[in-house]
Amino acid sequence: MRTKAAQWSNMADLRQTFPSADPVRVISGRTVVVFNVAGNRHRLLTAIHYNLGKVFVLRLLTHAEYSRDTWKDEL
Repeated sequence: MRTKAAQWSNMADLRQTFPSADPVRVISGRTVVVFNVAGNRHRLLTAIHYNLGKVFVLRLLTHAEYSRDTWKDEL
């Protein structure tokens, strides 16, 4: 619900709602935003298009899968 009602313009705005969200640059040069979910057991990888007001879910990984960093080469 917090995401649907949000009107973020940038990462600073996003962090007002989700302080632990982290931007991560991937091999394509793009930046994805990573959220810790389920008590830090999983990572939700997203692409946020602030200009469109859209959040696209790219992947949901376990903490172990995320730590391998192979996902960075795929995005």
